[in-house]
Amino acid sequence: MSGRLLFITERFAPDIGGVARSSARIAAALAAGREPEAEATASDDVGGSGDGGDSGDVGNSGGRGQGRDRGIDVDVLAWTRTLAPGAMNSERVTLPTGSITLHRLGLFGSWDSSMQHTLNVLDWLHQRAHYRAVWGHYVFPAGFMAVWFAELHGLASIVSARGNDIDRLMFPPGDFARLRWTLERAQVVTAVSRDLARKIDLLLGQPGRAVAIPNAVDGDVFSPGEPDGALRAALGIQADECVLGFSGELRHKKGTPFLLAALSEVRRQRPACLLIIGAVRARDEAQLASYRAANPDDAARIIITGHLDDPAEVCRHLRLCDLLLQPSLWDGMPNAVLEAMACERVVLASDAGGIPEMIRPGREGYLLPRANLHRLGSAALELLALPSAERRAIGVAARARVLDGFAPPRERAALADIIGQLDV
Repeated sequence: MSGRLLFITERFAPDIGGVARSSARIAAALAAGREPEAEATASDDVGGSGDGGDSGDVGNSGGRGQGRDRGIDVDVLAWTRTLAPGAMNSERVTLPTGSITLHRLGLFGSWDSSMQHTLNVLDWLHQRAHYRAVWGHYVFPAGFMAVWFAELHGLASIVSARGNDIDRLMFPPGDFARLRWTLERAQVVTAVSRDLARKIDLLLGQPGRAVAIPNAVDGDVFSPGEPDGALRAALGIQADECVLGFSGELRHKKGTPFLLAALSEVRRQRPACLLIIGAVRARDEAQLASYRAANPDDAARIIITGHLDDPAEVCRHLRLCDLLLQPSLWDGMPNAVLEAMACERVVLASDAGGIPEMIRPGREGYLLPRANLHRLGSAALELLALPSAERRAIGVAARARVLDGFAPPRERAALADIIGQLDV
């Protein structure tokens, strides 16, 4: 494909969550080799109320045709609540493998208003950038918006299904009609796991419709190493405590009640703490508050780092974990599991979504059926009691698994194939 691609996502790094991180990684891979440009775009107030700034020709600031011969020009549109409704901030961002133009657009109070205004903004951008294709990262809202905008302008479209987006839209109160329309009208559909690709194929009655492109982790950034004693002390982890870890944004779909129950069960047998490498979603704070009220001693041993922007910092914290827990009720292919495996941590996870595609039980980690997540605590105790040599061997095998099957070059090659298929 030649020309410029518009990448739409609900979140983009450094926003919290796997969608934000994967969107930044994929946009960087698509733009691999594009040189940063001398002129960044100023903050723009596009048809809305915001702090404003100098209005600029955002499309032209992307420097079409000025990059090297590999990679494509990529504009990213990411919604945000950090800007006033309708306000847009645009900047040229240098990523590890290339540079992109990032537009952050302030959300209104409802999705219907936000999406109607987004179309106004996309029309304005398209007049300047002349996009050839649109990529929607997550089926709704980004995928639907990408396909609808592409249909309006006769552009190629790609939709990327990432996690529980298919399941959420299939069942009430999800919008099954919009889900099906989006998947049917997209020129290319990708899925983050074979499990998710199979669901899409069944939904559409078209075997082979969805292309599975698994997540990838940089093994140079996420790597094994000795636990940082100073960091452990700074976090208040006691000398005799084993560290149960969770990485990412803790919320119901990640198995919050099972994680908390496991902490209490482990602590009845041995000193332990729960290190949440990330944050707790606001709507799940009430559940955590209830746990604190009922189990004050156990709750006192929950350590929450808050969102960490720097992947190297996430790695430092993962190295402190004796066991990484991922009791997801449903999931796509969680980056947190791959990152922990790359750090040679032992992972105990559910069998949700694409997790069994990453971990072969007893070889690179351990799985619990989602119907048995009430056994998370007892399973964790069993694994903590394993001889250190056996635990070390599991960690080494886990890292080898990531480097072999989930490395960035594989993802970049798959993305290049997708872009090459576009009829533009």
